[in-house]
Amino acid sequence: MPLTPVNSTDMKKFTKAITFFLAIVAPLLIITVALRAPKADHSKLEALRQEHPKEHKSGVDHSKMEILQKDFNNPHEMTAACLTCHTERGTELLHSAHFKWEREEFIPGRGVTYLGKKNLINNFCTGVQSNEGSCMKCHAGYGWNDKTFDFTNPFNIDCIVCHDNTGTYKKASGGAGYPEMGPDGPDFKKILASMGQPKSENCGNCHFGGGGGNNVKHGDLEIALLTAGRDVDVHMGVDGAHMNCVDCHTAENHVMKGRYYGVSSTNTQRLNCEDCHTEFPHQKNILNEHSIKVGCQTCHIPIYAKVNATKMYWDWATATRKKDGKEYELLDADGNIVYTSIKGDFVWEKNVKPEYFWFNGTADHHLITDKVDTLSGMLKINTLFGEYRDRNSKIVPMKVHRGRQPYDTKHLTIIQAKLWDKEKGKGALWLDLDWERSIEEGMAYIPLPYSGNYAFIETEMYMPVNHMVSPASQAVTCKECHTRNDGRLATLTDFYMPGRDRNRFIDLAGQLTLLLSFIGIFAHASIRYMAARKRKTAQIQ
Repeated sequence: MPLTPVNSTDMKKFTKAITFFLAIVAPLLIITVALRAPKADHSKLEALRQEHPKEHKSGVDHSKMEILQKDFNNPHEMTAACLTCHTERGTELLHSAHFKWEREEFIPGRGVTYLGKKNLINNFCTGVQSNEGSCMKCHAGYGWNDKTFDFTNPFNIDCIVCHDNTGTYKKASGGAGYPEMGPDGPDFKKILASMGQPKSENCGNCHFGGGGGNNVKHGDLEIALLTAGRDVDVHMGVDGAHMNCVDCHTAENHVMKGRYYGVSSTNTQRLNCEDCHTEFPHQKNILNEHSIKVGCQTCHIPIYAKVNATKMYWDWATATRKKDGKEYELLDADGNIVYTSIKGDFVWEKNVKPEYFWFNGTADHHLITDKVDTLSGMLKINTLFGEYRDRNSKIVPMKVHRGRQPYDTKHLTIIQAKLWDKEKGKGALWLDLDWERSIEEGMAYIPLPYSGNYAFIETEMYMPVNHMVSPASQAVTCKECHTRNDGRLATLTDFYMPGRDRNRFIDLAGQLTLLLSFIGIFAHASIRYMAARKRKTAQIQ
């Protein structure tokens, strides 16, 4: 029986529409998207690959300088000798954050401020004020022992701590920034003869040991980076790029590129991955498109504290306990201190998955004069700003350090306690184990009022994770975020993410698109089939 010819006007129009879309519109859409999609750009990286293998060679041989061959009676004389040739460097350092430990910055709601490690609090060792003699082991200067330190004297600068290339120079514990002197001290003639560009060891002397020990504070900065492979960090790995800190953290007139948001507030002088890798480093366009709202670190640092554990919680409330009338400490199986009478309880973690937040490069800080909101249940030591609707914000990984520290229950202000002293009986907590006396001495030093009543409050401190970049093969996978089951970005709920979120209208639109696609395919195939049958029938007749 012959088939009825397909000559319906509506069917012809439908056929023409489908044919036009598949033959003209769809290809144009695909081509347009392909042309507009960001292409991989490795121009900067290729230039750096050519430059990096070139070994830096100093233009001067310090061992031939007569002024450096004498016996120095004190470190200030060594700095004076350095400045006879490097005449302007002293002025540069005097105005640098490494020496001043503060910056002039603008914070919305506060205006222009002068903040830094010099006067900000944290939830590790709480703060430097009244504890300078100990904390200044990580200061690029000599003699900062109390509030009388002269920040205008260039001879108070410590040039050697950053420029020693022998690896033998060390600051003395409790020495207010001075090195060990005398027969047991470093060989200063040898050190001065080998001065040069800073190495990672120089930077690590302070930045690896922040917070009281290796990897305590940051979690992604520790001594293992000096010897580990590229599986720990692709940049510093000895079997990888084997880069030094200053290869990225470059300086102009001793102003270093990079920000630590435990003390910084503004979106300036930052070091970004895009500075070397550009904004479009991937071969796949869909990955380049992610960079609009997702920081490089979010995918390429899936975990931190890869070699040694980092401190995640510090409870000062349990400090001062004794056993058999004496202070004591407890260690875990890896040798980490989990309790010590002078500092309290600690929680350590290794191979830590970061927490994720929106961040636009600006921050605020809780000042010691700010009021504590006891109803919030959690005090933010620093607040990093950002949100989905802010075009400068990206999702970045962070270490969040939590703990409990003292505050004044009457004045509702956080407390700066005196922790360190050379002698017992002067109110230092680490020697006398007396919270009341420690608080009285610390607050009197600032000076700020203390009511005589204190308690402990939960605190949080936020630190972006920027180091321990993993090889691309170990990067975060798509399904770790685009999933409904406890994905990495589960706490960020102010935007729609495919695969994680449900939206009635978007889901319906997607389902209709799929349905129409199948209908179009079926209709096109049916028309082709019927047209073929029609031609075959006509040939038979």
